[in-house]
Amino acid sequence: MPKIKPFQEFTDEYDRWFDDNRFAYLSELEAVKKALPHTNEVIEVGIGSGIFAEPLGIKEGIDPSEAMLQKARQKKLNVQNAVAEKLPYADASRNGMVMITAICFVDNIYHAFHEAHRVLRDKGFLILGFVDKDSPIGKEYLEHKDESIFYRDATFFGTEELYNILKESGFSVVETFQTVFGNLENITEVQPVMEGFGKGSFVVIKALKEL
Repeated sequence: MPKIKPFQEFTDEYDRWFDDNRFAYLSELEAVKKALPHTNEVIEVGIGSGIFAEPLGIKEGIDPSEAMLQKARQKKLNVQNAVAEKLPYADASRNGMVMITAICFVDNIYHAFHEAHRVLRDKGFLILGFVDKDSPIGKEYLEHKDESIFYRDATFFGTEELYNILKESGFSVVETFQTVFGNLENITEVQPVMEGFGKGSFVVIKALKEL
């Protein structure tokens, strides 16, 4: 079963995090933009309320939380209730796909990536935005996981771990970016986006579907 209960019951609290941590959020947006070549026939898996899709210019996506989808529809986004492991799209029908702060909530990451591979056209891109479990914020989230409404049932991943799963799922990694340096409470401006990983807590991986 998808981990939707907290997103059904605490939709406003989820969106409020992005207001309370505005500069971290804007830094994350910049990192995704760096990897996103275009939004033509691009979908977001785990679109939620559209907190990322709307400013990125992505118009379409899926999410298993109906409460979140109601907010997305208010933003005129074309959304469907579905899970990452069973996407409601035809084979080779999309140019790109993004999953931002979503992979930690899927039930089976291998099934999710295989579905992404099925739906993407040849050389289509998959962009992942996530908190690296080996980063300072990732370690903090893991330490206090049981106290969190949203992360209690989450599964966190490291960057190299995701490289391996992507390769096994038929993708090749072409770019990696990082941002959100230091503690959240100390971030008072939009931070730079750097290549690679290992310093920033928010990492963006861009991978291409192999033939």
